[in-house]
Amino acid sequence: MTSSPLSEPHAAPPGCPAHRPSAGTGSDLPKLYDDAFAADPNALYDRLRSQGGPAQWVELAPGVESILVTGYQAALEVLRSPYFSKDAHRWKALADGRVPRDSPILPIMGPRKSLWFADGQEHLRLRTPVDRALGGIDPRQLRAVVQRSATQLIDEFAEDGRADLVSQYAARIPVMVLTQLFGCPDHLNPRISRAFLQMVNAVEPDAATQGVQDLVACLNELIELKYRTPGDDVTTRLLRHSANVTREELIDQLVVITGAGQVPGTAWISTATMMLLSDDRFAGDLTGGSLTVTDALNEVLWLHAPHSNYSFVYAIEDYVLRDQDTGEETLIPTGVPVTISHAAANLDPTLPTNQAERAANTSHLAFSAGPHACPAQDTASIIAEVAIDTVLDLLPEMELAVPAEELSWRPGPFIRALTELPVRFTATPATHAAEAAASTPSTPSEPSGSSSDAAAGRPAPAASPGSRRRRWSLAGRRGK
Repeated sequence: MTSSPLSEPHAAPPGCPAHRPSAGTGSDLPKLYDDAFAADPNALYDRLRSQGGPAQWVELAPGVESILVTGYQAALEVLRSPYFSKDAHRWKALADGRVPRDSPILPIMGPRKSLWFADGQEHLRLRTPVDRALGGIDPRQLRAVVQRSATQLIDEFAEDGRADLVSQYAARIPVMVLTQLFGCPDHLNPRISRAFLQMVNAVEPDAATQGVQDLVACLNELIELKYRTPGDDVTTRLLRHSANVTREELIDQLVVITGAGQVPGTAWISTATMMLLSDDRFAGDLTGGSLTVTDALNEVLWLHAPHSNYSFVYAIEDYVLRDQDTGEETLIPTGVPVTISHAAANLDPTLPTNQAERAANTSHLAFSAGPHACPAQDTASIIAEVAIDTVLDLLPEMELAVPAEELSWRPGPFIRALTELPVRFTATPATHAAEAAASTPSTPSEPSGSSSDAAAGRPAPAASPGSRRRRWSLAGRRGK
């Protein structure tokens, strides 16, 4: 029970909590990066659960092993436990040189000087300025920024009658909004957007590295500007509350905020739009008046968590993780990255599977949990709501250009996102689209919130008018 499956891969017989079903290379472990996983991750999660226990060994990338936590209660236990650390310096395989130096997961999992990789007081030192910087965002102003940005993007393709809502819309609007929230001058906005998208979307490592360098240069310039001419923006507030934070750490915090808003935000917006245009459960309820866009967004977080497998921790000492229902155990040895499967945990068979129950329930783990829960949940929710409201308001007859079952999903273990979302609609002159958006109120109606918001002491995000009242035509929405 005390042996580590890394040091003694054959020391424990099958069925023992210490057993690891690998010969040491990881080649026979379930893979979270191949085409089969991208096409149907739930099939793999079901297979892992059938092995027993709340967590199982997997391969995140070639030569990179991890223990994947698939049980909901087990995920909460790990995320909230003081016996697990975020410090990636504890990763033994990385320290020993057994992780390929060109592995695509290193930019995500390798050590950084950000709040994402810090524990205890160090995490609090870095997290507090971020919370205060984001806490100063005015929801009404945020809605106006998102609506203007969305309208600008829609204007670029409104006259074409068709578009890819991933590359032309969902992938561009989060970072476009964030640069404005950061208080970036006009000349920096497109540079930061290009640099960040190059960093996260580049296939070649050299291109991704160049994106990182460009982004750091832009953020350095932004920080210098805000030191000289502070404003009412996220960057200024971050500087004001970061007396004990170095320049390198400041840049890492801004990168974390951008990444946390951009990549999962793209996935959330595009997946929710796809479901609204293709799924009869939403279409029928929406036109019937019982479900809102906000409800649909919540359903996406349950069924297709954008950060599907993302929270990485390390046991401080060997830890036995026990399934509360079956009593089955998994030994978590030190030095091994433990990955929380937000997606698998949300689909735990012990949780509610009824659509109505999920729509009224925000206890999913899509934003993680514990001290490292996403600090920008309310901001992300407003961006997603208003982005979808605006595109559906301005293009009310929009439908999928291909059947939903022909859409493909981005490969990789961390993000559940569509590669593209082709739609068609009645071509609309761009000036008409802008006029339509300008006539739509950007101030919120009566706020709506969730019990989890209240429990966490966060202000409930205000609801957009469209998400409460708008209904649109969904005839022919499936694509032909």
